[in-house]
Amino acid sequence: MPHNDLMTRIAGRWSILVVVGAAVIGGCTPPAPPPDAMARTTLQTAPADLQLLCANSAAGVAGAGAKVLPTGSRALPDGTFGVDLDAGGKKFSCVVDNNGTVRSVTPAAA
Repeated sequence: MPHNDLMTRIAGRWSILVVVGAAVIGGCTPPAPPPDAMARTTLQTAPADLQLLCANSAAGVAGAGAKVLPTGSRALPDGTFGVDLDAGGKKFSCVVDNNGTVRSVTPAAA
């Protein structure tokens, strides 16, 4: 058998193995959950711009030079959002409405 024929047969077998291997691996991946079952759609969080408004408001309360970061948020029963903040280890809670009005910034209970 000539050398080129042997190489062609080997290359053909390898390509079959690659395709079969990819199919087997692809079959092991679970399907994605439906959109209504994804984490971001089952828990309503405050939009990013409202979280940043809270962080800016807390910066005045936390002290000069404090870096304030939102660490969590949730919708509240009255239609506002509660935002959890961290200002260099000091914890704060903020309540903001959909219009961007910060209603309160208070130290979080320990």
